[in-house]
Amino acid sequence: MTLPALGLNRFDYSSPQNFAADAKRAEALGWDYAFIPSSPLLLQDPYVNLAFAAVETSRIKLGPLIETPMMRNPAVMASSIATIERLAPGRAILGYGVGDTAVRLMGKRPTRVAELEEATTLTRRLLAGESIEVNAARPAVLRHAEKVPVWIAAGGPRTLQMAGRVADGVFIRVGRHEANLRTAIDAVHRGAREAGRDPAEIGIAVILHTILTEDMERAALISRSMAAGFYEYSPALFDPPGFAWDGPDIHELKKQVWPDFHHAADLEAAGKVVSFLSDEIADSFSLFGTPDMIAKQLHRVLGYGHKIDMVIPHPMPTPMPNWSHPQYIERIPQEVMPKLKALAA
Repeated sequence: MTLPALGLNRFDYSSPQNFAADAKRAEALGWDYAFIPSSPLLLQDPYVNLAFAAVETSRIKLGPLIETPMMRNPAVMASSIATIERLAPGRAILGYGVGDTAVRLMGKRPTRVAELEEATTLTRRLLAGESIEVNAARPAVLRHAEKVPVWIAAGGPRTLQMAGRVADGVFIRVGRHEANLRTAIDAVHRGAREAGRDPAEIGIAVILHTILTEDMERAALISRSMAAGFYEYSPALFDPPGFAWDGPDIHELKKQVWPDFHHAADLEAAGKVVSFLSDEIADSFSLFGTPDMIAKQLHRVLGYGHKIDMVIPHPMPTPMPNWSHPQYIERIPQEVMPKLKALAA
């Protein structure tokens, strides 16, 4: 079994220098990707942070996860990520999505699927150095164009299929149940075939909410909150595994949790709100438990037979206020990955 690349989207974002130091440490520990969220009201400019990290590292790949055209024009994002690519040749990656916290905090709506498709296509063409007609005096050309892969973060079927049509790769966040992963990857491949592309050429990353703890009671509660969060935004994710929501209406329950089941300040309390969810459902949407347990869960995911190029174990709860999780950065490569390699041997 070939192990995928390992990416992380939670570092010390309190200053560009601190992010660069965290990225350098992650690189030394074996991480392959260091990502930074793009949320203007919560975090300092991602590209300044990435630039600092670019000059302090030599191998690790760098990029925003995620950007959204609802907040930045595609030409601006193409220019910014091309600049990072010049600082770190072969190491930049641009992650796109419809938008989550960043757009909600600004009172904006998420990007529509058609808008994201158009923005992705335009961005890729600009990064390829193409001349594009934009109804200006002259066609638009990015003078400092660099070939940078553009990936899309997706969970819903329409977005997944669209990503297969136009993106270089897809960040899939649907939990870890085999039926949901198969359904999601099939949608990406279907979109690729629609566009006359080879599905095998579309990169696949899985984002897995990860609760690294020896406290099983805590893990059980947080994993239930994670499952409820997936249902809250994508009830259809309960369909492929054949799950049923046997509790009060999710919108009524949400009144007890702010802002949602994935981002609540107290995820254990949020888990108690949905304690009616079964162990099977809770187990299907997160990695959780000790390093040995998480390694076995990851091995099961990789054993489903899909080509997975990258795994992003997403720490839960989200560390605040600077988002850094030093122990997590160390424990995944030092304690989980050796166990996973042994299982894959």
